Amino acid sequence: MAHSISSPNSFSPASDQVKTWVRRLVWKMAIATLLLMAIGSATRVMNAGLACPDWPLCYGQLVPTQQMNLQVFLEWFHRLDAMLIGLSAIALVGLTLWFRTALPRWLPWAASFALFLIVFQGILGGLTVTELLRFDIVTAHLGTALFFFVTLLTIGSCLSDYRGNGTAGKLPWFGLTAAIFIYLQSLSGGLVASQWALHQCFFQGDMCVVMDSHIVGVVPATLATLVTVIMAWRTPALHPALRSLANVAMLLVCLQILIGVATFKLHLQVEPLTVTHQAVGASLLGTLAMFSVFAFRDRQPHTS
Repeated sequence: MAHSISSPNSFSPASDQVKTWVRRLVWKMAIATLLLMAIGSATRVMNAGLACPDWPLCYGQLVPTQQMNLQVFLEWFHRLDAMLIGLSAIALVGLTLWFRTALPRWLPWAASFALFLIVFQGILGGLTVTELLRFDIVTAHLGTALFFFVTLLTIGSCLSDYRGNGTAGKLPWFGLTAAIFIYLQSLSGGLVASQWALHQCFFQGDMCVVMDSHIVGVVPATLATLVTVIMAWRTPALHPALRSLANVAMLLVCLQILIGVATFKLHLQVEPLTVTHQAVGASLLGTLAMFSVFAFRDRQPHTS
């Protein structure tokens, strides 16, 4: 009797179980990426960007035990976290391709795009070392990391068990606009940081235009976020998830302004405050991205 050969997908678990696996992996990758950006910020403020003079190894070793100090550890751990995220992105692509019949058709493409971003990010990471922290490469490095972070959150939000009630109205567009402004403001902050514009402006009178542009950029980014939050508060019968995300966005934008003012007043002399400033900004961007995705899904109440 002839036996038919089954494809790998014929042994796939139930669709919901596979989606849960993928969703959990994506959320863990997103948390690791937020940590990666925070460590990257700490590496910069501690002047550790070139603590490992070579790439991808550090002093020609996987673990530079003899040269290890705080600066070397920050740069080495930053690379280690990036490598783990890269391996996770490869695993994500493999998982979505293997179980593609049990998953949404767009998911393997989205996972592949995330992998492309992390590979590109790795290339930029290498260039930051070989090009001696050139400011445009450092800024592009941050911008790609933020885009990768948002991509992961978008995938995770699309896979979440969310049932909209059709009350979001135009909130998706408000949230998306606010997220774009926050992203641009984050890039502006990256330019300020990569060129040490605040230090140069205060102590040498140079690069003040770059710093002032970042300060001015606070206004549209903050207003766009506040409009989104107020519109969410004024929307009757809004889904609790959207209302919670709006509240988180409000909390984060207020916290970000306070930290930004403190950072400015203290002339970047308190390193943990500077790192927190970037981490809160990334968290705000992620919150608005998730808000936008859920709000778009809210317009299709029966989408799982």
